[in-house]
Amino acid sequence: MAFTYHYPRPSVTVDCVVFGFDEGDLKILLIQRRLDPFKDYWALPGGFVKMEESLEEAARRELEEETGIHNLYLEQLYTYGAVDRDPRTRVISVAYYALVKLSCYGIRASGDAANTAWFSVRERPELAFDHAQILETALARLKGKVRYQPIGFELLPEQFKLTQLQHLYEVILEKQLDKRNFRKKIQGMGLLIDTGEFEQQVAHRAAKLYRFDREKYDQLVQRGFNFEV
Repeated sequence: MAFTYHYPRPSVTVDCVVFGFDEGDLKILLIQRRLDPFKDYWALPGGFVKMEESLEEAARRELEEETGIHNLYLEQLYTYGAVDRDPRTRVISVAYYALVKLSCYGIRASGDAANTAWFSVRERPELAFDHAQILETALARLKGKVRYQPIGFELLPEQFKLTQLQHLYEVILEKQLDKRNFRKKIQGMGLLIDTGEFEQQVAHRAAKLYRFDREKYDQLVQRGFNFEV
């Protein structure tokens, strides 16, 4: 026999903040809404949670349906429950955020998305619902976490220059870092693998290419290693 609740139940949605890094700029993945409310507005990928799926399953499904992106790391960010955040009905949204290497993902619009595109975080269009607030929360989380966990490497190509790595941190932290001190600290951690290769087809002196040693980082964490930039 089905159980009937005596109280009205709010709907639950998921919203996904997906960051990428390209051409020296921090990017955000947005979809253009096909339906009302906020038809034609840009928004974070997301949608309603089905009765038979978990929150993370819903987030992954919506991302793949609306953008074509799948198999990425997701971390739960925050829950948004303002009474009037959605004009359709009472909606509570659980937000997730992710970091992706742009070179590894092609995007396509489908489902409720009329279009899908990457935008500069600082030069983005007006967003639907309370998605601007969700994005600012995700930016604050990224800025704080990049200092004590090497999540910045998730945004870089597999092989990168030290100048790329430093610029990534400067963009996220919104401040300039001393080149000598940054390199000394990063290289002193022993988490970079010198590939023995150099960048190709450049007019200036070719820079060395490195890779992040994830296996070594995991081993150091087990011993109490503290990553701090």
